[in-house]
This record gives sequence, C-alpha cells and structure tokens, in this order.
Amino acid sequence: MSDKVQFLTISEDEAGQRLDNFLLRVLKKAPKSLVYRIIRKGEVRINKGRTKPDRRLQAGDIVRVPPVRLPEKGEAVKPSQGLLDHLREAILFESKSLLIVNKPSGLAVHGGSGISLGLVEALREIYQDTPLELVHRLDRDTSGCIVLAKKRSVLREIHALLRSAKGMDKQYLALVKGRWPKRREQVDAPLLKNELQSGERMVKVHPDGKASQTLFQVEQWYETASLVRAKPITGRTHQIRVHALHAKHPLVGDDKYGDDDFNRQMKELGFKRLFLHAASLAFQLADGTRIQVEAPLPKELSEPMAQLTKIEM
Repeated sequence: MSDKVQFLTISEDEAGQRLDNFLLRVLKKAPKSLVYRIIRKGEVRINKGRTKPDRRLQAGDIVRVPPVRLPEKGEAVKPSQGLLDHLREAILFESKSLLIVNKPSGLAVHGGSGISLGLVEALREIYQDTPLELVHRLDRDTSGCIVLAKKRSVLREIHALLRSAKGMDKQYLALVKGRWPKRREQVDAPLLKNELQSGERMVKVHPDGKASQTLFQVEQWYETASLVRAKPITGRTHQIRVHALHAKHPLVGDDKYGDDDFNRQMKELGFKRLFLHAASLAFQLADGTRIQVEAPLPKELSEPMAQLTKIEM
C-alpha cells in the first residue's frame, strides 16, 4: 500500500508518454481499472489541475499520485467471475491438446510488469487440472485469436510452424487513417526494438533492425479511413502497427504509434480502443489435423464502423 500522496516530477526521458501508461508503471501492481478510477475521480492531478488518461506528459510536469491500496507481495489476485464467464464464452476451439480463445482487448496475455492478472492466469483458474502454455502473444490492446497448448509436444510443434514462413496463416483486421492504396500490397521494413528508461517498449523502422514483412489487402474504403487485412510474414513486436505507420496510415486508436488528432476525431465516433483484431488462424498439425478458426469483430469495433460512410472501391 502506498499510504502517502506522491508528487512526481516528469523527467525528459519520461516526457511524451500517456498519463495512464506512466501510472501503470509507477503503481506496479495496480489494475488498469484502479488507475482509470483515480484519474476519473480527480485524485490524480497534473500541475494541480484535473486531467484525462490520454494526456501526454511533458518534462517538468508535476503529477499528484494519491495513496492507493495495492496487492501485497505474494498476495494472489483472483479473476472476477465476470471475466471467467466472458472467457468461457470466448473459446473458439478446444481439443485434448489445444485451446484457442477470442482474447478481449485490454487484457494482457500474462501478468507481470505492473499487471496483476493476465489471460493465462485467468484461464488457469478455469482449467485448474490442465497445464496451459501460451503459444504466441498478442498486444494487450489487440483482440482476437490466441492459441494455448495443453501439451508440451504440441507447443513445440506449433512453435516450429510459427518459425516457418508458411506454417501458420494469421490474419488481422485493422482500421487505418486515410485511403490505403490498392497497389500497396506489402511493407518490407526492418524493425528495431528499443526500451525506454520508463520500461515502455517502442519499435521503429531502422536499417539496423530485423527484417520484417507484412502483407496488406484493402477490404473497404471509408471517407477518412480504410479497413485492411494484414498478414504478418514475420512476427516482430508491434509489427503491423509500425508498418502501417511507415506506410503513412497509422491505426485508429493507437496511442503509441498513431495520430493523436485523428484518434480524437475517431473517438467521437465511438472508436475507444486500438482497432487491431486477430481475425483468423489456420494451420495443420503433424497428424494431419487442420485447424481453422475465425473470431468475429467485437461490438466496440463493429458498431462504430457500421456508422462510417463507405467509398466505392
């Protein structure tokens, strides 16, 4: 428990990040819901004034952080019944060796680094007698298909598929700023991962980075945005998001690599999260079993998108 009010001065290294991300780092075990609640109630202040979660911090800002009750070291954080019920309904495929879930946005795949509870911990609460291992990752704010293995042999097999260019077909839906040209079918740009002093990971296109390739296909044009299907050939951190930015079409709702002004406009239309959804997965196991699953767009993406004006392609 932090039992005293803290007044924290933002350094040059910390400048530029969002207030909510800064607080999640400072209050290491605080759940995201608590961080948003203390901001909403005005308990967090910047330079003595009330503020919002997406406020970008500037060097010299003084942030008031109220006393908060945090889980004690070793204290187990239990998933809520609502989350467990949601995850049961989100199961897309299950067999004796595999589990594929439609992960909700906002839920990290693993607890740690300031996150008290993740997808894996919650699913282990449901499958208490079954070993579950994460096969691949999704960004916290990305929704959609994610695979967990119940057997180590299958975990190793699918890892081998992921290392193969043609082993697993993963496709994402993303809404991006502007009109993505039909002829722009791929982005080949090396990606370099950096970690800021705050602990936040940032990725940029850089000659010293790892070779990275994403295939893009336009699904629909709208007046100010495009719905694209993205297929990452390589599996780099934040790859789709950074490649879309490199193509000058950042993702809607991307608070790390997006266009802040455009995001505010889209938020007014109902887009309140990153528009990146792992829409489908297809692969074949060594025994010949063909796995193919699709995850429908969640309502928080499909409903505001239905209000956009389509442009003839």
